[in-house]
Amino acid sequence: MDSVTVLQQIAPDMLKTMERRYEMLRTVYFAYPIGRRSLAAKLDLSERTVRRELELLEQQGLVSSSAAGVQATTAGEKLLVELKEYIREIHGLGELEKRLCRMLGMQRVIVVPGDSDRDDIVKKDMAKATARYLRGVLRDGDVLAVTGGTTLSQVANGFPVESTPKRVTVIPARGGLGEDADIQANSVAARLAERLGGDYRLLHAPDNVAPALLDTILREPRIRDVISLVRRSQILLHGIGTAEEMARRRAMDDATVMQLIADGAVGEAFGYYFNVRGEIVFSMSSIGLRLEDLAGIPLVVAVGGGRSKAWAVLSVASTGFCDVCITDEGAARRLISIKRLKEEVHNGSQG
Repeated sequence: MDSVTVLQQIAPDMLKTMERRYEMLRTVYFAYPIGRRSLAAKLDLSERTVRRELELLEQQGLVSSSAAGVQATTAGEKLLVELKEYIREIHGLGELEKRLCRMLGMQRVIVVPGDSDRDDIVKKDMAKATARYLRGVLRDGDVLAVTGGTTLSQVANGFPVESTPKRVTVIPARGGLGEDADIQANSVAARLAERLGGDYRLLHAPDNVAPALLDTILREPRIRDVISLVRRSQILLHGIGTAEEMARRRAMDDATVMQLIADGAVGEAFGYYFNVRGEIVFSMSSIGLRLEDLAGIPLVVAVGGGRSKAWAVLSVASTGFCDVCITDEGAARRLISIKRLKEEVHNGSQG
């Protein structure tokens, strides 16, 4: 019997206290500068409880307070890393990852604690996990293709600067959506390359174009060269979006959005809208990587979390083109519930 199981049986309050202090330390680390009142609101705790816990953490040298707010010390950051494995064990995330690997047919699934629908800090934790994974698999000479989006933008922002530059090239896998420049694929690629110490190429083209213009744009030498490089990439990192979210980001009209939903679209990637079986419901005339190109890319990594994205994760995983998925506990547990529900419906129909 492991130590966590023993503690759960004999001193469950101790585990609850450890989880609470871990959440507090993690929030302070990611949300600095943050005041006590804001911290209490984020953690849904009373200001009195927060004040008492912060005083204890400060006595231990794990946080420090200033006029700007509370921040984690170097010792606090180190302990945060060490505590993460205990929290994973408490939440049973290792076993959850194995179940999802079997269920989704993937090489690996990485699950971080929490639900990013409820807590923005979880999305930052997911971005950190993605950065750690990428650092472990990238090799000199690799081409890394990336899409845009809020999660991948956070991956780029939180990526630690490499002490030894990697000779890699980072490229956008798609054109721009015409949204906030900070979350477009070009920006994500440039920031990641800077932190890796590598090179980058930009794709100066819109994501969605009229079919009549597609061939003309693709004949432009610089665009053609980048897309050719994307198709030869060793690693693809892409986000997962819900069908409705991505349709609205592409400024589709309400009638088209409702038709997508009526046709069963739940997830989106690369301008393709998928149903729960991974079948294409709708696709855009777009510049960049196409679904058929994924078969030639050795490692495809998808990132997406939040309970609300569970169906979207399932739809993209069901295409068979995803090797690794990095998600959060909210989406992961919802996926298990979906699988259980589908089995109950299937068994009921068989009966």
